[in-house]
Amino acid sequence: MPRISLPAPETMNAEQRTVYDKIISGPRGRIQGPLRAALHNPELADKWQAIGALLRYGTTLPPRLSEIAILVTGRACNSPFEWYAHRAEGERAGIEPPIIEALLAQTEPPGMSADDAAVYHYAVELNRYNSVSDATYAVALARFGERTVVELTALVGYYTMVAMTLNCHEIPLPEGVAPAFPLPQKAALQ
Repeated sequence: MPRISLPAPETMNAEQRTVYDKIISGPRGRIQGPLRAALHNPELADKWQAIGALLRYGTTLPPRLSEIAILVTGRACNSPFEWYAHRAEGERAGIEPPIIEALLAQTEPPGMSADDAAVYHYAVELNRYNSVSDATYAVALARFGERTVVELTALVGYYTMVAMTLNCHEIPLPEGVAPAFPLPQKAALQ
């Protein structure tokens, strides 16, 4: 049960409906997750969806590498919704089950390519330390170049914001979907 109301198309005001229509007609094709909460402020939702679309669909990172970074971030932030949504995206992007299971367990995945490992280490360190070591940064920079390192950093930051929004407002998983792990506020009570 979410902590706040989530605007439904039939109850939206004109500004909300304009943003909603823009989102569902774009590459996402639907609205779920944090944008449902962001619609309480249509201008925020519009800018949010634009940067999200850019970071998800308009960077130099191939989908597989983006999804590794997003899964690391979703798990680091203990966001069951982000994990649920991007596990499926990761599978579609070709991330092998043993890698996904290791990311879920927060252990280093077996059999990663050099590109996978560079993104994995970068995302893990950025989430753990709010920065990355010189060595990790140098590897990512050498493999991907400046533009991609900037995009990777922004992707991790964006999905941290997504995870915090999902967790704080307790945006529900689709009906019948069990969380892979509890929300941080629920885990603290156990």
